[in-house]
Amino acid sequence: MFGNSQKKAIVDEAKIQNLLSKNIEEIFIKESLEKKLRSGKVLRIKLGFDPTGSKIHIGRAIVLRKLKEFQDLGHTIVFLVGDFTAKIGDPSDKLEKRPMLTDAKIKENLKGYKNQVGKILDLKKVEFHYNSKWLSKLNFAEIVEIAESFTVGQMSNRRNFKERLDRGEEVSLREFLYPLMQGYDSVQLKSDVEIGGFDQLFNLKAGRTLQKHFGMIEQDIITTTMLEGTDGRKMSTSWGNVINISDEPNDMFGKVMSMSDDLITKYFKCVTDLSKEEVQKIDAGIVSGSLHPKDAKMKLAQEIVRIFWGEEKSISAQNNFESVFSGGAAPENIEEVFVSKGIKLAEVLINNNLIASKGEMQRLVSEGAIKNLGGEIKIDNKDFIITETIVLKIGKKRFIKIVIK
Repeated sequence: MFGNSQKKAIVDEAKIQNLLSKNIEEIFIKESLEKKLRSGKVLRIKLGFDPTGSKIHIGRAIVLRKLKEFQDLGHTIVFLVGDFTAKIGDPSDKLEKRPMLTDAKIKENLKGYKNQVGKILDLKKVEFHYNSKWLSKLNFAEIVEIAESFTVGQMSNRRNFKERLDRGEEVSLREFLYPLMQGYDSVQLKSDVEIGGFDQLFNLKAGRTLQKHFGMIEQDIITTTMLEGTDGRKMSTSWGNVINISDEPNDMFGKVMSMSDDLITKYFKCVTDLSKEEVQKIDAGIVSGSLHPKDAKMKLAQEIVRIFWGEEKSISAQNNFESVFSGGAAPENIEEVFVSKGIKLAEVLINNNLIASKGEMQRLVSEGAIKNLGGEIKIDNKDFIITETIVLKIGKKRFIKIVIK
């Protein structure tokens, strides 16, 4: 079904060791994978993404960058778009039931996926597959055969399921089916290696189980380091603590600068191309006090923007940040919203996720933390009414231009 255009992969011991060590949480089974990599055989490296959102954040980019290491050694990257499994909902990192996505929402989320993946991988050398091609055609007898390889005990003892069951919360049968579907993808794609975040380990092992069931050689597994969001919590779009690889350079730079100081070293390790020795030097400087965290974050922001947008835009983003936050200017490409005259400012800011509540509006006003950058009008009460176009700075790092229709 699948062939490799290249007869031999590159066997480079230094690159292989880096591949097997940097940002790795677990390899199962390491001895097997090392043997395969040194054999020169072109391996099929599988990564599955469910299009549950339209943007890929840099936490997921860790996995994509690991795929790039495989690609640079001549292996075949097999990118599996879970357009069918997205309807089921991966429960791996969830302590509550996921909602089922509609076909329309999945189609909408998929629009920009290839462009984002192309920021890291050479798309000409990537196989793209959609699991609806085979999963939508499974009949009930085939599903029963697949399900026979797993037990209710295995599923109910899975950490996040067990926690929900212990709290008396429901776990749907469709969630139990998810690892079966992901495992069956590995059968269809004949993957030699599957890669994913550490929270995916149960699902990745399901691929081995089903490959064995169908008489295939079992895939090896790599799980990568999980990256926290900019506020130290799990990286989540719903919490607004993500840095997306499609974020504009200025926005990306600013998000890095807003992150928790405690995460600086980990971000250098996981997201940049700096060597282990360079990262250790930066960490030692922060710990000793010879390197201020702000200066470390400036370098981190430069590196991250450079990786996804290039050197020129990295320099431009740094200049823009310094102009805005040191010189008090409004940023380039400031977000604009269009409103009707007479609307309350608090309503505009809440609707655009710049503040969380009217209570926060009251606090910001009392602290004088909402400033009009383009005129003499002062924002001095929580019920301020928009009567003209204004450019606002909210706190230290949020900006918006409100334009009267």
